[in-house]
Amino acid sequence: MNTLHVWVQAARLRTLPLSISGILTGTALALAAGVSDGFLFLLMLATTIVYQVTSNFANDYGDGVKGTDNESRIGPKRALQSGALSAESLKNGIWISAVLSALLTLGTLVYAFGTESIGYLLLFLGLGSAAIWASIKYTVGSDAYGYRGLGDLFVFLFFGLLSVLGSLFVYTRSVTADALLPAIAIGTLSTAVLNLNNLRDSESDRASGKRTLVVQMGFRNGVRYHLLLCLTAFLCMLCYVIIQEYPLRYLICLSPFLVVLSHLRKVLSCQNPADLDPELKKLALSTFGIGLLLLVVNYYFS
Repeated sequence: MNTLHVWVQAARLRTLPLSISGILTGTALALAAGVSDGFLFLLMLATTIVYQVTSNFANDYGDGVKGTDNESRIGPKRALQSGALSAESLKNGIWISAVLSALLTLGTLVYAFGTESIGYLLLFLGLGSAAIWASIKYTVGSDAYGYRGLGDLFVFLFFGLLSVLGSLFVYTRSVTADALLPAIAIGTLSTAVLNLNNLRDSESDRASGKRTLVVQMGFRNGVRYHLLLCLTAFLCMLCYVIIQEYPLRYLICLSPFLVVLSHLRKVLSCQNPADLDPELKKLALSTFGIGLLLLVVNYYFS
């Protein structure tokens, strides 16, 4: 296996659609407000993707050195676990991707705000720094928040509220009350993806001392929590559609929940955590689909 292929595998490209769902949604909301900027959109996409790659490298390293990634883990083997990359190589990769994240964040914000809006620039630089910190500290270090059951909260905040409302504000310099509904929907579905991952790995996480919410509440309660997250997302998007001036235009944005419904049937009846692995892709792509469809609808009708 060549070096480039190893690093591409470590970057876990299958996680990228979920990571940009919030940017797609925030851009769609900006289009509805009559604001668009193609270059800014590309900058935010690139920044978010590098954040996610940084997080993936850090998760591979953090779980690997702690021994959480072992032979009992159900998902695909990671780079450090399989020996494809050394701990030192992964650490260097984290540093490089974190620096690139910082540079992209700075470039995006300077382009968006210029030097006139120094207050906004400093605020979002702080938020960007927090996002880089969060992408690394999920599993890295003795105080990794993912090992204390705080991963769900951080995913909801960064993948949902900050990604959707933050990108909307970067475009428009304002946030509307109705934008909170799709932001919560994307946030809860993103949290559901993490929860599904934690349901799948609950036994190996418990054995290795990774106290995710699922480990703390138990598998069956974790399934009930998963149902609550998905229902919350659906109700928020349904409310958002209903309050639009032309709600019929937005009905198609609810279609990914048909996949979510099928997904929930399998999760609720699951007896073997290994059977949950294929469901990760369905839920992640459904979340991506909501953002993409909202963007398409607002592009054609705004």
